[in-house]
Order: sequence, then C-alpha cells, then structure tokens
Amino acid sequence: MSIDEIERPTPGPRDVIIKVEACNLVPNLINVINSYPEWFPFLPLPKLPAIFGLDAAGSIVDKGEQVRNVQVGDRVYLNPGRDSGDSYASQRGERINDPAYTFQGYFGFGQGSQEIFDDYPEGGLCEYQKAPADGVVVLPDEVSFEQACRFGYLGTSYSALRKAGTGSSTTVLVNGGTGTLGVGAVLNALAMGAPKVLVMGRNRELLERVRGFDPRRVITLAHGDEPIGDWVRSHTGGLGADVFVDAVGPGAPKEITLAGIHSLRRGGRMADIGGMSEDLPLPMFQLMCFQITIIASLWFTVGDGQDMAAMAAAGTLDLSVFDHDVYPLEQVNEALDSLENRAGGFTNVVVCPGK
Repeated sequence: MSIDEIERPTPGPRDVIIKVEACNLVPNLINVINSYPEWFPFLPLPKLPAIFGLDAAGSIVDKGEQVRNVQVGDRVYLNPGRDSGDSYASQRGERINDPAYTFQGYFGFGQGSQEIFDDYPEGGLCEYQKAPADGVVVLPDEVSFEQACRFGYLGTSYSALRKAGTGSSTTVLVNGGTGTLGVGAVLNALAMGAPKVLVMGRNRELLERVRGFDPRRVITLAHGDEPIGDWVRSHTGGLGADVFVDAVGPGAPKEITLAGIHSLRRGGRMADIGGMSEDLPLPMFQLMCFQITIIASLWFTVGDGQDMAAMAAAGTLDLSVFDHDVYPLEQVNEALDSLENRAGGFTNVVVCPGK
C-alpha cells in the first residue's frame, strides 16, 4: 500500500464525514491484497486505486442537511455494510441479502458492488471517511475507538448467536474459540447470559486465557484430547449443546465441524460464521428427525452493533480482554506484516491515522 493525498470528501444530504481515529486490520485483508485482481468470482473487489480498511471508528465532523439525529462530535463505529437501497431485499429490511451488498473498503457480493464503491470510496485506512448516516453505531464513552473497531468480528458472532436463539438457558458450543471470530463468540455468549460456554481450539495456552473470561461458565477442550460428542454431553447432562457456533475459516478440517453438529441436542441450532471451504456430508434424514437447524450468518446490522455498544457500556460485554497493537497510517505495511504474529484472537492490529 502507498500513502496518497486526495480531496477531503464532502457529505451528500444523508451522509456523514467521519474523522477516522482507529481502523482494525482484519487478518483476511492479506488474502484480499495478495489475490488481487483474482478473487472469488462472486466477491468482486473495487477498482484500483482503492482505499481499503473494513472496520473504522472515529468522530463525526460534518453531516448532510438531511441528517437529523446523529450529530457532529458523536463518537461512532461505521458498519461498512452498504446496500443499493431499492432492491427487493432492501425494501424488505433485509439489507444484507441485497444482491449488490458491499463492504465499504473491502469487497462486494454482486455485480452492482462497483457502483457502491464509487458512491462510498473511502475505506477506513484514511483520515476522513464518507458514509451514510444510517450506517453508524453511536458509541458510549465506555468503548474506546480501538475497542470499537473490533465490532466487525464481534458483530458477526453476535448476529449468529442471536439468530440461533442464545439466551439465559442456552448452552453454547464454539469451535475455533481462540481465533478472531471465536473469541468474540465466547464474549458475546457470556454477555447474552449463556450459563455454559463450551470452547474448542488447538492452542492450550490461548484456551486457558479464554477460560479465564469466566471459569465458572467457560469449559475448554483442546482438539484431540477426547471425543467431542462425549465431552459435550458430559457437560450437558447427556443432552447436547443448544447452539453450535462454527468459527473456523477456510482450510479447517470438516471432521470437527461435523462432530459439533452431531453434539447438538434435539432441536439444536448450528450457525456458521467462519466460512470453511470443505463440503460437509450432512446426514439430512438424521438432521430432519432431530430437527437440527443449520444457519449461515454473514454479517450484522447497525442495530446489532448498537446492542453490543449497550452491553459494553453496562459491563456485560467485556472488551478489556483485547490487546491493541497500534500503528500510524504511514506504517500500514508494517501493520499488515504484523498480522502473522498476533496472539490468536486477542490482538487487534490497529491503524490510527491521527497518531
């Protein structure tokens, strides 16, 4: 990446201008950059030159004349999910299902994504970012900018847990619980009141750190220590888990995911947020008989983000567990290189343009 100087954006009638204070570097950004211009054919990238940066937080410094509620000076996280606004999905309040749904500063999901990139070209790796006013999550004072720019991964897990019905009587099983998505899934499950969170992972040291979130409620298993189904049922009175969140990404073996599905109780729900690449040989007759639900959950809404902000302000969602590895904008390439040295899902590599 290189640093250029361009004109500061001006807001449209329903836009705000955000002075970016922190932008989280998601680990997958390395894959996006290294795969340019080749990428998944259904995930179009913006035309170059482009300003990348998925998860940004900062303060509103300007707004359009039709922005009536958020104010200049508000501290915000920008949900980067953009939609066309008038598709069949958008009209039904299902913005994430818009055929042209696009991540501002990252990649899109349909042929109409480039038009959205053109409308909102600034990702979070810049000083000033234009965005629609309905895309911001207003932050409480208890949430720092560095913590807020983790909301992308946190929101992905929160949305999945909510769709799966997580609550105060729900036992949650998390696969990949020491990774970037998995740590967020554990934190959100605890914040949502789950009395027991069963966490699987490979790194024993990181698993112990996850267990430290709440040793009374978090139980961990290192892969290979014992059969997953036996372990889950031993901690659920023989029933199985209510919710299974699969937070492992492409390249993970399918066997552990299948074992997690088979560890669900009758009527249990599996939510995939990692996007593993292997096809799963699912026993559909068995799943039907046991009424197992499988959910694919892509992202989260601004409302979900506002929920998390409220939980963080109340202290139920503990964001203090994250370590922040901070770089100025001029050192963005060094920041990208440092992604390989993260302590699992606990480290945020953050670019702060104002540093």
